[in-house]
This record gives sequence, C-alpha cells and structure tokens, in this order.
Amino acid sequence: MGRIIVTEFVSLDGVMEAPGGGEGFRYDGWSFEIDRGEEGNQFKLDETRNSDALLLGRRTYEGFAAAWPSREGDFADKFNNMPKYVISKTLEKAEWNNSTVLSGDVTEEAANLRRTVDGNIVVHGSAQLVQTLLEHDLVDQLHLMVFPVVLGTGKRLFGATSDKKHLRLADSKVVGDGVVILTFERAESP
Repeated sequence: MGRIIVTEFVSLDGVMEAPGGGEGFRYDGWSFEIDRGEEGNQFKLDETRNSDALLLGRRTYEGFAAAWPSREGDFADKFNNMPKYVISKTLEKAEWNNSTVLSGDVTEEAANLRRTVDGNIVVHGSAQLVQTLLEHDLVDQLHLMVFPVVLGTGKRLFGATSDKKHLRLADSKVVGDGVVILTFERAESP
C-alpha cells in the first residue's frame, strides 16, 4: 500500500504560491531569495530519491512538465522517469514521460493510488488538490519547508476544513538561513 506525502515550500504566513517562479505571482520565485543550505538541498534530494510516484494537480503538472524534461542531474532524472499522475477534468493527454491523467473523483482516484502504488506518492504544489486530500484524510505525511518571510498575499496552503485535522510532529530541523523543515504525520484524534 502506498503513502501520500505532501511536500511544500511555504512562507511564515502560509503562502505556497509560486515559490519557484513562473506563475506571474507578485513575489514569483520568493523561495530562491533565502538559502536553504546544503542540508536543505540534501533533504529535497533524499525526498525525491524516496519518491515512487508523483501526484499533481493540473496547474502544477503543466509547470513541471514545461520545466523538468530539459533539466539534467539526479533530481531531474528521477522526476522525469518516475510515474506521474495528474488530477484533471480538463487535461485530455499528458505529454510528460510516464504521465497518466486521472479524471475521476479526486478522493476516489487518490484512494485508489494508495491501494495500487507501492511506496511514496509525493504531491508538490497543487494547492487545491492538497486541500482536498487533507479534507478527506488522505495525506499520510506532510513535509513543510517553512521560509522566514511573510508575503502578506498569495495562495495559502491550508483552506477551510469541515473539522479539525490532527497531526503529529515526526521531525523538525533548521537549515540554511533559518529555513525550518517540519515533518508531520497523520494522527488519530486525542
């Protein structure tokens, strides 16, 4: 059985929009302004090496599909070659290598992936998808790389939920110029 792991770059005020740029956001590429250091870079590389598949929303998928095929190195090789699943009602065909479009109900598609993919199914970006997965208790682990900046505007990682969502802090560390890496696991209600 697979595990869904959500990994995000977020500001102190919870903004996750366009950390790498390219989306026309007022602060495009904001995460590049703060050094996450060698330990932070190694965390992202290890996270990618331990990924068995990607699950992405359409907008994030399209951004990744435009950027990653032309890149080289261990990180790019893993991204380009592993299975990728894109949740979309509008995308008819996914051109990026090893990509599959999932057009059914988001929660059913995600639950099915957990049953059929052995290993870590990693979600990057994909705000709307992540909020749906959190609402339906389909996130097994949450990796937050929190950057010491308040953006004041932008798409937030967490949206409204129908009830409290309990998490357990599994790990935390500070890397680079004050970037905090937090790893949470789903927890049962106290």
